[in-house]
Amino acid sequence: MTPTLELAQDLISRRSVTPEDAGCQDLMIQRLKAIGFTVERLRFGEVDNFWATRGDSGPLLAFAGHTDVVPTGPETEWRHPPFEPVVERGMLYGRGAADMKGSLASMVVACERFVEAHPSHRGRIGFLITSDEEGPSVNGTVKVVEWLEEQGIKMDWCIVGEPSSTERVGDVIKNGRRGSLGAVLTVKGVQGHVAYPHLADNPIHRAAPALAELAAQTWDEGNDFFPATSFQISNINGGTGATNVIPGDVQVVFNFRFSTEVTEAQLRERTEAILDRHGLTYEVQWVLSGQPFLTAEGELVEALVQAIAQHTGQKPVLSTAGGTSDGRFIAPTGTQVVELGPVNDTIHKVNECVRAEDLDTLTDLYTETLTLLLGQPNDRQP
Repeated sequence: MTPTLELAQDLISRRSVTPEDAGCQDLMIQRLKAIGFTVERLRFGEVDNFWATRGDSGPLLAFAGHTDVVPTGPETEWRHPPFEPVVERGMLYGRGAADMKGSLASMVVACERFVEAHPSHRGRIGFLITSDEEGPSVNGTVKVVEWLEEQGIKMDWCIVGEPSSTERVGDVIKNGRRGSLGAVLTVKGVQGHVAYPHLADNPIHRAAPALAELAAQTWDEGNDFFPATSFQISNINGGTGATNVIPGDVQVVFNFRFSTEVTEAQLRERTEAILDRHGLTYEVQWVLSGQPFLTAEGELVEALVQAIAQHTGQKPVLSTAGGTSDGRFIAPTGTQVVELGPVNDTIHKVNECVRAEDLDTLTDLYTETLTLLLGQPNDRQP
């Protein structure tokens, strides 16, 4: 068993369903301290986080990730108990194998190998780890980033270990993410008997044309890095449950995944203009989960592309597709942020798994990237 696979199994065996950490961070901290990292434990609310660094000056390359996992779903449907990791036919099974305890293991082992080869490396290595990524994400990375800014600490480069690959590890690098703007819309009407509609005002009927117009809108055309902004209704709820009652209101939940071609303020304004044009009486609560970000080029992307070509022989695709990640909290600081992790085809599913050998490949990619960016010895050679 390889060191990466052994550590991944140890992490998976800890039932860290969000926001619980279940000792995963203690294990990582122990390993990092052993190779010279200084660690700051940062607990916000019920969430455990930590920031670790090695080196005291120069450019800072940070690894970011989360120890929390989503709930398992029906454990009886798993091939193996979700927190009892098993390697079967080359696949490592367990909750968090792909998202993202496998990546965490690769990061730690990569740093161990790099420090052994370059004990007096240039610059600094950092770890930003949270147990609040799969949950509401209010006491995790966003709070650690605020703390770092208060301390005057700025990351130059950051690799987020989210499962970015599609078919083979390293075939896709996520070099950005779309923004996410959600809303809860409540359209007001007048409740009444369905037999006397003239004495009521059906909010579902009122809302339907406006929702149809919103769904048909072209919000932008996207650009070279982002697909066009999308609008999706995820939930509609109205009525008492009785067939003979016109509801007094209807609630609609929707979300924009938006590109850099439009701002969240513009999306709000255009949406509310459509609602007003249809004469609706309504309330809308907006929630901005993250702004779009993009690391189009720079030393980090170049180093990762070179590392992937060297160890896999493939040229990765740069992509901004998919959902949000904690990179949305880091990128606004001016940090070059990318995501590189294992294949994502089983994340959040029953029987989550990852190719065991992919984790070793990922370790090689992280190690090579460290070497390319920080491998030059500094002036403190022993």
